[in-house]
Amino acid sequence: MKPMKIAEGIYQLSVNVEDILFEGLWEIPKGVSLNSYIIKGEKTAIVDGVCGWDGVPESLYALLEQMNITPESIEYLIVNHMEPDHSGWIESFRKINPDFKVVGSKKAKMLLDAFYGKDDNFICVGEGDTLDLGKGHILNFIDIPNVHWPDTIGTFDTLTGTLFSCDAFGSFGKIIDDRIYVDELSKEEQITYEQETIRYFSNVLAAFSLQAKKATAKCSELPVKLVAPGHGLIWRNPEEVFKAYSEYADCSKGPAREEITLIWGSMYGMTRKAVEHAVKVLEEEDIVVHVHEVPKDSWGTVLTSAWTSTGIILAMPTYEFKMFPPMGAVLEELGKKKVYNRKAFRFGSYGWSGGAQKELDEILTRLNMNWDFIEPVEFLGSPLEEDLEKIRIGVKELVKQVKDKILTEKHIG
Repeated sequence: MKPMKIAEGIYQLSVNVEDILFEGLWEIPKGVSLNSYIIKGEKTAIVDGVCGWDGVPESLYALLEQMNITPESIEYLIVNHMEPDHSGWIESFRKINPDFKVVGSKKAKMLLDAFYGKDDNFICVGEGDTLDLGKGHILNFIDIPNVHWPDTIGTFDTLTGTLFSCDAFGSFGKIIDDRIYVDELSKEEQITYEQETIRYFSNVLAAFSLQAKKATAKCSELPVKLVAPGHGLIWRNPEEVFKAYSEYADCSKGPAREEITLIWGSMYGMTRKAVEHAVKVLEEEDIVVHVHEVPKDSWGTVLTSAWTSTGIILAMPTYEFKMFPPMGAVLEELGKKKVYNRKAFRFGSYGWSGGAQKELDEILTRLNMNWDFIEPVEFLGSPLEEDLEKIRIGVKELVKQVKDKILTEKHIG
């Protein structure tokens, strides 16, 4: 990609990354962009420099060369947070220009020393501190800790109204055809992009929903004209992304949207028969449904759907006195990401013994998930007609409870 001017004296430098697991965990089928920004006043600063996932910054140097900017001319490296996808290039940059100054939070300094060695050229900033680059570019720093690392800050250029938000207000998904603004997408593309934003929030930021909510409220009080994140597209309508992020954060404690996610696994096809029946019942209802098979579908994909779903259906066999192991692993992740207060229903097959309920209860209790379950349906071997009827009743009751919950919340709101 080529450098793109986004405001007076401000340029975006981005690279797309594909075929990796984000943070070594999360599938990103549509890729992700890594964004950095150049601010040119009388002095030049770079915000959150891009690099390859291995920390090699050749892409950054190539983009700087296109702008006729040498690394030696950059005086400030503003690191909104120290995660290596934003800071992994510092060690290489230091060999070219040992005189640059790193600007970051107090906790960022600790991480900088731990990751790349002690650096005395560090300017510690916090809430309300400013940095004057000249030509009107006065940067104001905002503390937004734990979005999603403890050292996170935001950088606000008071001249142009540009908020450099790093991981906050970001998204998965590549930049295509040099279209760097959300409003440049078609309606269909915007729907896809929202799904990538939900995937990003649920996979990366979900455990820090409370902090994300606070950061959103704080940033929305600023006179922001552009939101320039470290991943994803730029927002020229800041209110839109602030509203979306506030909604995503609220999904943690629920209720979320009028949606149901069915998560299932089967060893020999007996639970599968019941799942196929449940899906047919759901198709008769006026409600959005997501269906995921584990372990075929990844944690991140399941989490993306579960995050916006007020209702969850778990369908799995008992395995050696416990739940089907992939289901247990997924539930552990949902709990750690704070998918709380869901309406839920469970059914599944067992052979020589039951026992799935005991493990399910242990996970829910230990992780404080507070899911409200309809009476489960367990069947020995393959489901009989009477089992399928119980499942039909359970599914319809779940749909009713989800709709009633959403209606109640709208009335209260």
